[in-house]
Amino acid sequence: MRPEISAKRLMGRVFELGEIGALEGGGVCRLALTDADRAGRDWLVAQMQDLGLSVSIDAIGNIWGIRPGAQDGPPVMIGSHIDSVATGGLYDGALGVLSGLEVVAALNAAGMKTQRPVAVAAFTNEEGARFAPDMMGSGVHQGTLDLDEMLATRATDGSAVVGEELDRIGYRGSAAPITPAAYLELHVEQGPVLEQEGIRIGAVTGVQGIHWTEFTVTGQTNHAGTTPMALRRDAGQVAARIAVAADRIAAENGPPQVATVGVFELSPGLVNVVPEQARLTVDLRNTDGAVLEAAGERLLEEAEAAARAAGCTLRHRPLARFAPVGFDAGLVGQIEAAARARQLSVKRMPSGAGHDAQMFAPNCPTAMIFIPSAKGLSHNINEHSEEDDIAAGAQVLLDVVCDLAGGLA
Repeated sequence: MRPEISAKRLMGRVFELGEIGALEGGGVCRLALTDADRAGRDWLVAQMQDLGLSVSIDAIGNIWGIRPGAQDGPPVMIGSHIDSVATGGLYDGALGVLSGLEVVAALNAAGMKTQRPVAVAAFTNEEGARFAPDMMGSGVHQGTLDLDEMLATRATDGSAVVGEELDRIGYRGSAAPITPAAYLELHVEQGPVLEQEGIRIGAVTGVQGIHWTEFTVTGQTNHAGTTPMALRRDAGQVAARIAVAADRIAAENGPPQVATVGVFELSPGLVNVVPEQARLTVDLRNTDGAVLEAAGERLLEEAEAAARAAGCTLRHRPLARFAPVGFDAGLVGQIEAAARARQLSVKRMPSGAGHDAQMFAPNCPTAMIFIPSAKGLSHNINEHSEEDDIAAGAQVLLDVVCDLAGGLA
């Protein structure tokens, strides 16, 4: 008899964590390494300890708790993150960590010992909303990102440094990172596909590549009424042309290429003054690494041409570069089989968003489970997934964990 998920217990934790950093009208703001993030971490550590897990924290602030197995060795790890964007929902990231706690709670309630240890992990700064790049904690944990470089990273608004903030909130640890026997992550889809097709479970085949770039354009302030258009050095107009170019490149490449201008700032920001400086970010994504690289190169060429034509200077810097990642085919198949064994409809699908799982994929068998997102909303205070879908995803997760960890009566 397999252990069973308690939806009531899992949802209780979802709503309890959701009170930390809660926003008026719903959702949460737990930007990485803020006081709200610290409060969430404190709550998580207490939850892990209450479940009997042995808690460790590494130098980039990642937290994991281990439930021992009958044998020593690398654990089966369930992971995600509890940091959010500034207008986040209750489920993005947090559900993956809390479903890991529920897997442990269900194993404990069933009195089941596993052959392998089982670990639950929460990784630092997955979102990249306050510090770039995203997937910072998992990237350091798995050796993709350099620890010292990440500790020296300054916030996007220039106000703080990662290492100093870890010290301030008391979460710079010393534990050695571990490579698990396998890595699993349950996540809300953050898109509309599962809901639109009436499918309960997504067996995620991989994650598309991510290409973040910051552009800074410098021109010259001047009077908005007396300066002829042909004589202006208008940083704002150059920035607008870069934004339009990003949109056009995505349209011409076609799906699955996407482009997003997430930051667009003008200085001095006065109605009657030609802007002297503009700063914008462009987020390009594609499942094809070669097409993604070509899109990035083309955007840079068009940005440089626009700046030259306007008599402006252009600086650019990469904020994140992650190649597309494929997940372990055997593990994706196990998720698919586990869903069908529970009579749950299932679809193989790629992820359009980046996740901590992509950092583990080169080093151990890795896969993800998606559940439907209402109206496809995420990074939004109205983000929602139905309790039945959450419980179904967590049950598939538990079943796969039992298969991988070797459940014993």
